[in-house]
Order: sequence, then C-alpha cells, then structure tokens
Amino acid sequence: MRSSTSHLPDGSDWTGGPVGERATCLLCPNPSPMTLDGTNTWLLAEPGSDEVVVVDPGPEHPEHLRAVVDAVEARGARVALTLLTHGHSDHAEGADTFHRLTGAPVRRAVVRGGEDDLVAGDHLSVGGLDLVVVPTPGHTADSVSFVLPAENHLLTGDTVLGRGSTVVAHPDGDLEAYLGSLERIERLTASGEVTSLLPGHGPSVADAAGVVGWYQQHRRERLEQVAAAAGRVQPGPGEDLADAVVRTVYADVPREVWPAARLTVLAQLEYLRAHA
Repeated sequence: MRSSTSHLPDGSDWTGGPVGERATCLLCPNPSPMTLDGTNTWLLAEPGSDEVVVVDPGPEHPEHLRAVVDAVEARGARVALTLLTHGHSDHAEGADTFHRLTGAPVRRAVVRGGEDDLVAGDHLSVGGLDLVVVPTPGHTADSVSFVLPAENHLLTGDTVLGRGSTVVAHPDGDLEAYLGSLERIERLTASGEVTSLLPGHGPSVADAAGVVGWYQQHRRERLEQVAAAAGRVQPGPGEDLADAVVRTVYADVPREVWPAARLTVLAQLEYLRAHA
C-alpha cells in the first residue's frame, strides 16, 4: 500500500510482464491510490521447470486468480507453492480460493507462531528454483521478503514499492522494525546479494541500492518533519495530534491517502516517544 509520491522513476506505464528469466508479473486489475497500478502477483520458475511458485495471489478477484492459473497452465506447468509477503487483503485475500483452484500449499509468516511459518533464513527449493526468506517487518508485523539468488532479485511485498513510499500500518506496523528492515535490505544490496527489487506494487526496480537509500533518507526526513510539527501544531475541532500532523506534514499528498498517512504518523509519534 502506497502512502506518498516520491522522486522514484515514474513507471506509470507498468503493466507487468517478465523480469529476467525466472520472474513474471501478472498485474491484478485493482488500481487505486493505495495499490498504484494494482497488486503484482509474481510467478517464479526455473527455466524449463514445470513447477511454479506464486507470490501474492492478490485480492478475492476471480478473474485475476483464474488468469494466474491459466498463465501457469499455458506453460505446461502447475503451481507448486504459494507464498504471501504479508496478510493485507490486496495481497492475501484470494489465497484460500487460489489454494482451492491449484491445490498448492500456501505459506506465510504467522507472527503468533505455527508449524508452517516462514522464518529467517529458510531456504525454499521448488523445481530447481531457490528462494531465501528474509523477515522485513515494519509495514506489517508479518511482512517477509524473498531473495531469488539466481538473479539477485528481492521480492519485497509492500516493504519497498516500485513507486512512492509505503505505509507503516500502525499499530500492527512499527517504525523501529521498519527501519531495521531497510537496514537489512541495505546490507543485502551492499553485499551484492540483491541488485534489483520485485515489489508488491509498481514497476520492478533495477537499482535496488539507490531506491533503498532513498527510502532511508525519506524516512529520516519525514521523522524530522513529524517531530517538528508535533511540537508546534494545534489540533482543530474533532482532530487529534496525528490528524494535525498529517494536515501539516502531508499537505502535498492527495487527501485520499491521508488515512494511510495517519497510520504512518501514529507509528512515527510512537517512535519519537520511545526515543525521547
């Protein structure tokens, strides 16, 4: 889910399609100010394999779910595993229906614990395709990303988008955790393990290091702006402090995303209180 515009490449003509030899995006037709062009459903497979991993089947959108199945079957392949980057409805709502359509197991990070949880460093191998699980909480508590080592891709869900910045969805989302996740991704880019990003919304990103650096700078700048605004704004009638900060700091952001900006402001205020 998007929260604001940025100086990232425009990418407004993003329609999905192949990225490298092993990844293909099927774009769900659910565009909105929050989902950008729509939800990216990623099909991952080793060249020549008849087993496909699907990341984020998307919302309960029958035509899209059917299109994903048809795209896999058109390759003469089957869905062997479904992975979820997090539990928000635009990524995960259709997972149960997709399981019924394909029979493939669905795996996710479940914060409360469970035997099928995805955990840090898990290595997944399907049809010769290898993936590594990287916990990236912050947008939500259950957010995870997946390294595709063969092509140095990182599938980021909503932790890093292809355009704009993301929501820290308080109270489930947490800014301290989010900043830690950006540092984790930065280390992956610095080591060369990750050079490109396959996000949950917006176009693929060829310059992973540059975009992650922008995200870190943007978060620092927003935090400074929120801290300054919180010390001087006066809430108006019917407002609380978060509302007043949004009105001040996010004045350049379309009003339809102010509710999401408010969640991020609440997360920022909590962070500032914890680090006062």
